Amino acid sequence: MRSFLVAFVLLVSPAVALNIVIAGGTGEIGRALSTDLGPKGHTVTVLARNAFLAATPSRVSEDFGWLGERFMSQNPHVTLRDWDGGDLLDIVGKDWMGWQDDALKGADAVVNLVGGYTEQRTMATERIVRESLRLNPMAMQITMSPVDGDIGMKLKRDRVATCEKMVEANCLNFACLRAEMYDIKGACKQIIDVIDSLEN
Repeated sequence: MRSFLVAFVLLVSPAVALNIVIAGGTGEIGRALSTDLGPKGHTVTVLARNAFLAATPSRVSEDFGWLGERFMSQNPHVTLRDWDGGDLLDIVGKDWMGWQDDALKGADAVVNLVGGYTEQRTMATERIVRESLRLNPMAMQITMSPVDGDIGMKLKRDRVATCEKMVEANCLNFACLRAEMYDIKGACKQIIDVIDSLEN
């Protein structure tokens, strides 16, 4: 009878709620991933170069990511946090100081979706890795990038590979994932599978 009770308790115990940080979370994958993580009980902090503009009722500029006021009200498990985006010369948010302590210190997983595949992604990856190692080296580091066939320029493919190598060489817990460029559901599933593995 006792083993039955233990098994019953294990079956009905709720999943562990995790703290997930998403850099580049204002894009299409970040929006879908943030939404999917809510029903699982996870909290999500989206790092945005300008949290104010990311939450406005209407998109103000194509230069900055945007989730919108409606998205934020429908997803109370999501918060926005200004950060420097890895480039201290391109800071646009008003409250970027201390993002590392606010977001990374308590993170169970850090998801890097920073796009563009410019030098900005390399700088952002370096910043995330360095600050995570300083504050929370056990956090799972997840990078999501397109498959090589979807990245036209060799320079951009090399940048993606550089970011993956940086994570692999420095992080204790990591998953460098690839998905086809427009496979939003497939990309989210891969990331969620890694996050789900942390609950066990």
